[in-house]
Amino acid sequence: MEGAAQHPSSSALRGILLMVAAVGFFVTMDTIAKYLSRWYPVPLIVWARYVSNLAVLLVFLAARGDLRLLRTARPGLQLARGLLLALATLLFFTSLSVLPLADANAIGFVMPLFVAALAVPMLGERLEFARLMAILAGLVGALIIVRPGSDIFTFYALLPLGMAACNALYQILTRKVAGLEPPLTSLAWGAIVGAVLLSAAAPFVWVSPQALSHGVLILVIGVLASVGHFLLIRAYEFANATLLVPFTYTALVWAVVLGWLVFGDFPDGWSLVGMGIIALSGLYLANRQRLTMHRR
Repeated sequence: MEGAAQHPSSSALRGILLMVAAVGFFVTMDTIAKYLSRWYPVPLIVWARYVSNLAVLLVFLAARGDLRLLRTARPGLQLARGLLLALATLLFFTSLSVLPLADANAIGFVMPLFVAALAVPMLGERLEFARLMAILAGLVGALIIVRPGSDIFTFYALLPLGMAACNALYQILTRKVAGLEPPLTSLAWGAIVGAVLLSAAAPFVWVSPQALSHGVLILVIGVLASVGHFLLIRAYEFANATLLVPFTYTALVWAVVLGWLVFGDFPDGWSLVGMGIIALSGLYLANRQRLTMHRR
């Protein structure tokens, strides 16, 4: 492995930088999706994301002579992963058509908390009192952002929670398939299932690009997804998950900055408080996971 020949601190720093860059690519993709939703149906944008993502991956695998990685020994698990990922994307992009970028991203960050809860029945992990409190605190943070009873609390405010639940199940299934199949196989199948599923819906929501720039942006979404996932895989080659997970929360910084620059949205005080609670809850869970692994 390339990172193995490097000094440990240099390898860890490279992993962290790759993770921050990957997160930046994903939030940039979300930003473009929100922008395009002014003119195009969300299912069409999601379709374009998966089709262009798959095209990039096929070219990449073909150039490496690795098209054999498209074969899977776990088709059921890979199909379920792909369906969950496509549904998560559809829910999140739909929420972005209405919600501010930073708020939607922050609510979606309850996903690690859902993973911690679902890992108990699905992976046989223990749910200690401290972990339960962190999960409940994160949900409180999400409620502070959406504020039930306020004008912010609409159907769209619930969609990032649905996305987080789907993404949590996706992560659990990814853990189950990890070690059984190469990462690129799982990555490719996520794109394959999403592309096939959304292609069935695309003719019913089709709208031709209204400007050349829109067509370019539609293609860019898939490229951003491909590069982001590639950087994510590379990040885990240089550093372990317990070190990298906290840096996924840089997405909140990316979302606040891009939301302000592109759409003129800046979170209010309550939203910032909710984001802080969600981030702290997730970081606490990541730290407990790190300590647990060190004790083994």
